[in-house]
Amino acid sequence: FAPFESTISRDNTTMSTNVLAITEDTTHKLLVAQSHVGAENVDSRMQRYVWSKRVDGQHIINLQYTWDKIVMAARIIAAIENPKDVAVISARDWGQRAVLKFAHYTGVTPIAGRFTPGTFTNQQQQKDFKEPRLILVTDTRLDHQAIIEASYVNVPTIAFVNTDSPLHYVDVAIPCNNAAPQSIGLIYWLLCREILRIKGKIPRNQEWEVMPDLFFWRDPTKEEEKPQEEDFSRNQTESAPSGAFEALSNQPDNLNTNASSQDAAWTGNAASNASFPANNSSTSAEADSAWSNLN
Repeated sequence: FAPFESTISRDNTTMSTNVLAITEDTTHKLLVAQSHVGAENVDSRMQRYVWSKRVDGQHIINLQYTWDKIVMAARIIAAIENPKDVAVISARDWGQRAVLKFAHYTGVTPIAGRFTPGTFTNQQQQKDFKEPRLILVTDTRLDHQAIIEASYVNVPTIAFVNTDSPLHYVDVAIPCNNAAPQSIGLIYWLLCREILRIKGKIPRNQEWEVMPDLFFWRDPTKEEEKPQEEDFSRNQTESAPSGAFEALSNQPDNLNTNASSQDAAWTGNAASNASFPANNSSTSAEADSAWSNLN
């Protein structure tokens, strides 16, 4: 399956080009992000995208199909003149940041969070009503409302699908792990980079300056805990009185004076206690003589 291989004739010479083929660096990124790890179950229509099955029951997705579908989806999105006519949807929390970043760099319309029913079908919703020419969804289960409404108005659908994802009303399926934050962010990053390359905004022989980490979901609770910890340590340092450091600097001399006085007192007590054995011996001798006189 290599639909993008072609030959170009120039000055009666034929050369083979495959600039859209997957590179080693891209494959490494997909493996690190666990984009090839599927689910334990397999849908009958997703069987052709499965490469093998691990011992623990997880199915492995063929990354060649993943990349080919990414390129196909990028060519479809880049062919639309107005990027605002493309709606990118993610009801899953892990894909909302990636959707917003994808919309920032490509100019598409993002729908991050809950999808309002009737967005594509109810024209009375003047605030949320949209008429896209193409939609891109992150999960076919969580984004099923958008897929169903798009089928009502005859809008094609591109979707990220796992091995157990349903493919109803999906026109272009991108097989990948859509249950991992890093995998979702990386697929959106690769798709965004490919769109920009097709449009000529970034060259293919150079790396894109935007890192894939910007598309990854971040836990807001962990991000809030870090400033609180820094503020707590800063407040602890600032709450110490100004004279505390001077007292601490003078404290070793006081400690030495107290230690020397305590040593002298202990030495005196030890000297006085040293006479106890002699007194005890004389007392025992007098007691022995008195006992012998009684006998």
